Amino acid sequence: MMKYILILIYICVSLYADNTQALKAFKNKDYTNAFKLYEQSAKEGDSIAQNALSYLYFNGLGTSQSNEKGIFWLSKAAQNMDARAQYDLAMLYLLGNHVEQNKELALTWLDSAADLGDANAQYNLALMYYKGDGVEQNIKKSAELLESAALQGNPSAQENIGLVYMQLLDFDKAIYWLERSAGSGDENAYYLLAEIYCLQENFTKAKVWAKKSKELGNENAELLWDKYNLEKY
Repeated sequence: MMKYILILIYICVSLYADNTQALKAFKNKDYTNAFKLYEQSAKEGDSIAQNALSYLYFNGLGTSQSNEKGIFWLSKAAQNMDARAQYDLAMLYLLGNHVEQNKELALTWLDSAADLGDANAQYNLALMYYKGDGVEQNIKKSAELLESAALQGNPSAQENIGLVYMQLLDFDKAIYWLERSAGSGDENAYYLLAEIYCLQENFTKAKVWAKKSKELGNENAELLWDKYNLEKY
């Protein structure tokens, strides 16, 4: 069902430190000068520059490539309560990219980034709890995190939160999120809504969603249609 959001934020945004000269140098592909300027700001404690410096080390731009130094500076930014850095660092540990896989550290940093309101961190932490991946399975905790991410507009969370609430038998919340997904054209939500409304014996609404679903070729919707004789409603 759910998949981790794998794209690491630092790849595309961490270079935008306050040091405009460093950014200008980077855009001009003057990586040596960009590295020098970002390094100066990073050593002064600028977490965005620390993020940028980690990127330069990971990619060997303006300096020798070094995963160890990349992790060092990304960790510095994370320790400075930079949510983006915490999320990136967590995903590196979770996936074993540039560093030995460590799900305990991944969980620690995702939890911290999630507390700081990072929607991607909330989604991936929810997935760890949903799967019991590196942590004891907790579907309720997963749903809470998914909802927080979904309310911030995270599309992966919005796509999956309805099904998770359905599994928790919280049909009111499931319907709320599934109808939002259906309104965005999520075909799977059509069938799930039909199923919920059949369970609630609200066959008039079930018919609407089952019809939409079976017209798209969903065989389960066809079975639902016949099982509850939805044609008559």
